[in-house]
Amino acid sequence: MNENFNGKIEQAIAQQSGLDRGMKSRHLFMITLGGVIGTGLFLASGSTINQAGPIGSVIAYIIGGFIMYMVMMCLGELSVAMPVSGAFQTYASMFISPSIGYLLGWLFWLNGATTIGIDLVAAGMLLNNLTGVSEWIWVLIFGGVLFALNSLRVGVFGESEFWFAGIKVAAIVACIIVGGLSMMGYLGGHEPIGFNNYFTDGMFPNGVGAILIAMLTVAFAFNGTEIIGIAAGESQNPEETIPKAVNATAFRTLLFYVLSMIVVAAIVPWREAGVKESIFAEVFQYAGIPGAYTIMTLVVITSALSCGNSWAYSATRILWAMSKDGMAPSALSKLNSHQVPMNALILTMAVSGISLLCSVIAADTVYLWLISICGLAGVLGWMGICASQYCFRKQLVDNGGNAESLKYKVPLFPLVPALGFFLNALIVIGLWFDDNQRIAIYASVPFIVVVMIYYYKVVSPRRRVIQMEKMERTDKHA
Repeated sequence: MNENFNGKIEQAIAQQSGLDRGMKSRHLFMITLGGVIGTGLFLASGSTINQAGPIGSVIAYIIGGFIMYMVMMCLGELSVAMPVSGAFQTYASMFISPSIGYLLGWLFWLNGATTIGIDLVAAGMLLNNLTGVSEWIWVLIFGGVLFALNSLRVGVFGESEFWFAGIKVAAIVACIIVGGLSMMGYLGGHEPIGFNNYFTDGMFPNGVGAILIAMLTVAFAFNGTEIIGIAAGESQNPEETIPKAVNATAFRTLLFYVLSMIVVAAIVPWREAGVKESIFAEVFQYAGIPGAYTIMTLVVITSALSCGNSWAYSATRILWAMSKDGMAPSALSKLNSHQVPMNALILTMAVSGISLLCSVIAADTVYLWLISICGLAGVLGWMGICASQYCFRKQLVDNGGNAESLKYKVPLFPLVPALGFFLNALIVIGLWFDDNQRIAIYASVPFIVVVMIYYYKVVSPRRRVIQMEKMERTDKHA
């Protein structure tokens, strides 16, 4: 292999060293699984059923899971070859363009910081309904808990997320089993309903085109796979754990999502699904489980905190990695005694607090724009991962490398990254045809333009100066 290409990879790994590799195999698997399964499934799946109908929603989740698996395979190959916490942001910078890496990094970080705020508000509102205690008190308590968990060694974060994710998985498995028994008439005292709700208004009550519109919501629900690449930089034996985590997570996530949607769509009529607060609670209530809404409320609160925890971790690491590469202020690369990037964590939590204020003060303007940009950021990130893997493999071969030497490689190259990129691009195009989600394009295009102008006018010249100074110091010591 060409020494310059190999040296570039080794330099990037060395540059992003210093974090604690305390992430165990079981942590990585459950963190990745938990990062994908979130409030998008528990709270937003009802609108998917309402949009596309029972059969259409199941098809949408199958397609969404297929896209997710392609993205995870692409990220898995990159993460094994180059396990760094900068993950897809670093890969895009190295193998596509520094400007693309810069854009994707800041989009991901803004997405993470804003999503933490959303998750805290969701948990606070739900507990306010249960206890009567102000949601803002809960927001402060949970915000402090997330900050504390992410301030300690990465093993503490991994352990907390392991149990958070475990609760979510247990709830989904219970829903599938209980719902399946209810459909057959074994629970709840009802006659067997089977799949009657699937055909009461035809196979596709809102037309086949409704599946494309639903795909937008489904794609956002599957977001979170990126954490496997970020966690690779702090995991033990990434060459062994990442391939296992990619395959196991993709299979189980697809299985959980699709089976739960089959059950839920069979029990909750599609016309009612869009207005129910929690269609998963409807399943338990239909089965005659006492306290169904309270149980699912607690599960959704756990899910919200789990997602907030994951985003605090991943957004902080992306910001740290960018600072190491001259794409963010150098102060953000400072580590505390637990080898955690504390300044990056403080800034991330501070911006999540600002997004909370915007949700109250400027919900119809600034906050709406933030949410819209973040919604699109996930799909753009997936496109960046597919493009990075394609460029990495091509540059590897062009520089004399052999793809067979890779410890984990994407099968059917270049079909998988090309198809993954294309299908994600279709989802972005589909935004234009949905009046409710078109705002994402209006909000994101100006933001992207401003970020790119700032990169070329300010960041790029500054990075060139820093690189020249490093070369001069190297020459002096030579």
